[in-house]
Amino acid sequence: MAPPLENARANTTGNKRHPSGTTRRSLLAGVAALGALGAAGCSRVATASSRDGGDLLDRLRAQGVVRLGIAGEIPFGYIDRDGELTGEAPELAKAVFERLGVDRVQPVPTEFGSLIPGLNSQQFDVVSAGMYINAERCEQVIFADPDYQMLDAFIVRKGNPKGLHDYRDVVAKKARFATGTGYAEIRYAVEAGYEESDILIVPDQVAGLNAVEAGRADVFAGTALTVREVVRNSARAESTKAFAPLVKGKPHVDGGGFAFRSPETRLRDAFNVELRRMKASGELFRILRPFGFTRAEMTDMTAKELCRG
Repeated sequence: MAPPLENARANTTGNKRHPSGTTRRSLLAGVAALGALGAAGCSRVATASSRDGGDLLDRLRAQGVVRLGIAGEIPFGYIDRDGELTGEAPELAKAVFERLGVDRVQPVPTEFGSLIPGLNSQQFDVVSAGMYINAERCEQVIFADPDYQMLDAFIVRKGNPKGLHDYRDVVAKKARFATGTGYAEIRYAVEAGYEESDILIVPDQVAGLNAVEAGRADVFAGTALTVREVVRNSARAESTKAFAPLVKGKPHVDGGGFAFRSPETRLRDAFNVELRRMKASGELFRILRPFGFTRAEMTDMTAKELCRG
């Protein structure tokens, strides 16, 4: 998931049908409903012990359930039309935590910008939302190694009439630029020379598609995966070829993974052990493939590399 910057602004959008058949309104309603259930069904986990590495893994095994912070973004972590938790990160969480002796996962939906604050205030145990790993976030939480890597892409009008292929094109052609609430793409556009105050901020990729189709924006930037999925059934918009944004003048590839509270290194390390085994066996790709991931989006990068920026 494009890593939101927590101070981004949000604008509202209309009810737009997602390619899966789920409307944005019904998706958010499902998220809210499950959020209420999660809050009612499980009290907050106590603060991590002072013991080296924390004791959350032991407590999760004793409880038999781990609470996952999700942000309702397809395909990373969301509630489907049947009210079931799914997405690449929750499905991976189910597999990993079963191996760790925790049989059940419970979704706790929230806004993307609230995931790290919610984790640190113990509203849930793990961020399971495909969150990009970057230096700013690594100062607030600890990450497992990324389970995928991702390039950016644009939603543009059919035929790409303005010829927009990267952030430099957006700046040079004075295109009306939109991206999601708190997305990392804000940073990439600003680094290319776009005025942050001129960026149209919308809630998600569905709203971004809506903005381009309606002519309120010339381009919407997001992850290559979410962009190519959301335009699949559009008659008026298309996705551009994936590209690496420039960070400090160099092409940058993002990676996303699970976040944990800083004291809980024991849980993070145990998660990493299982994740590496699943990468080596090919099971990770089998889990992510149904959500649109390709082999090109599998990665051997580490959280340590990404935390260096």
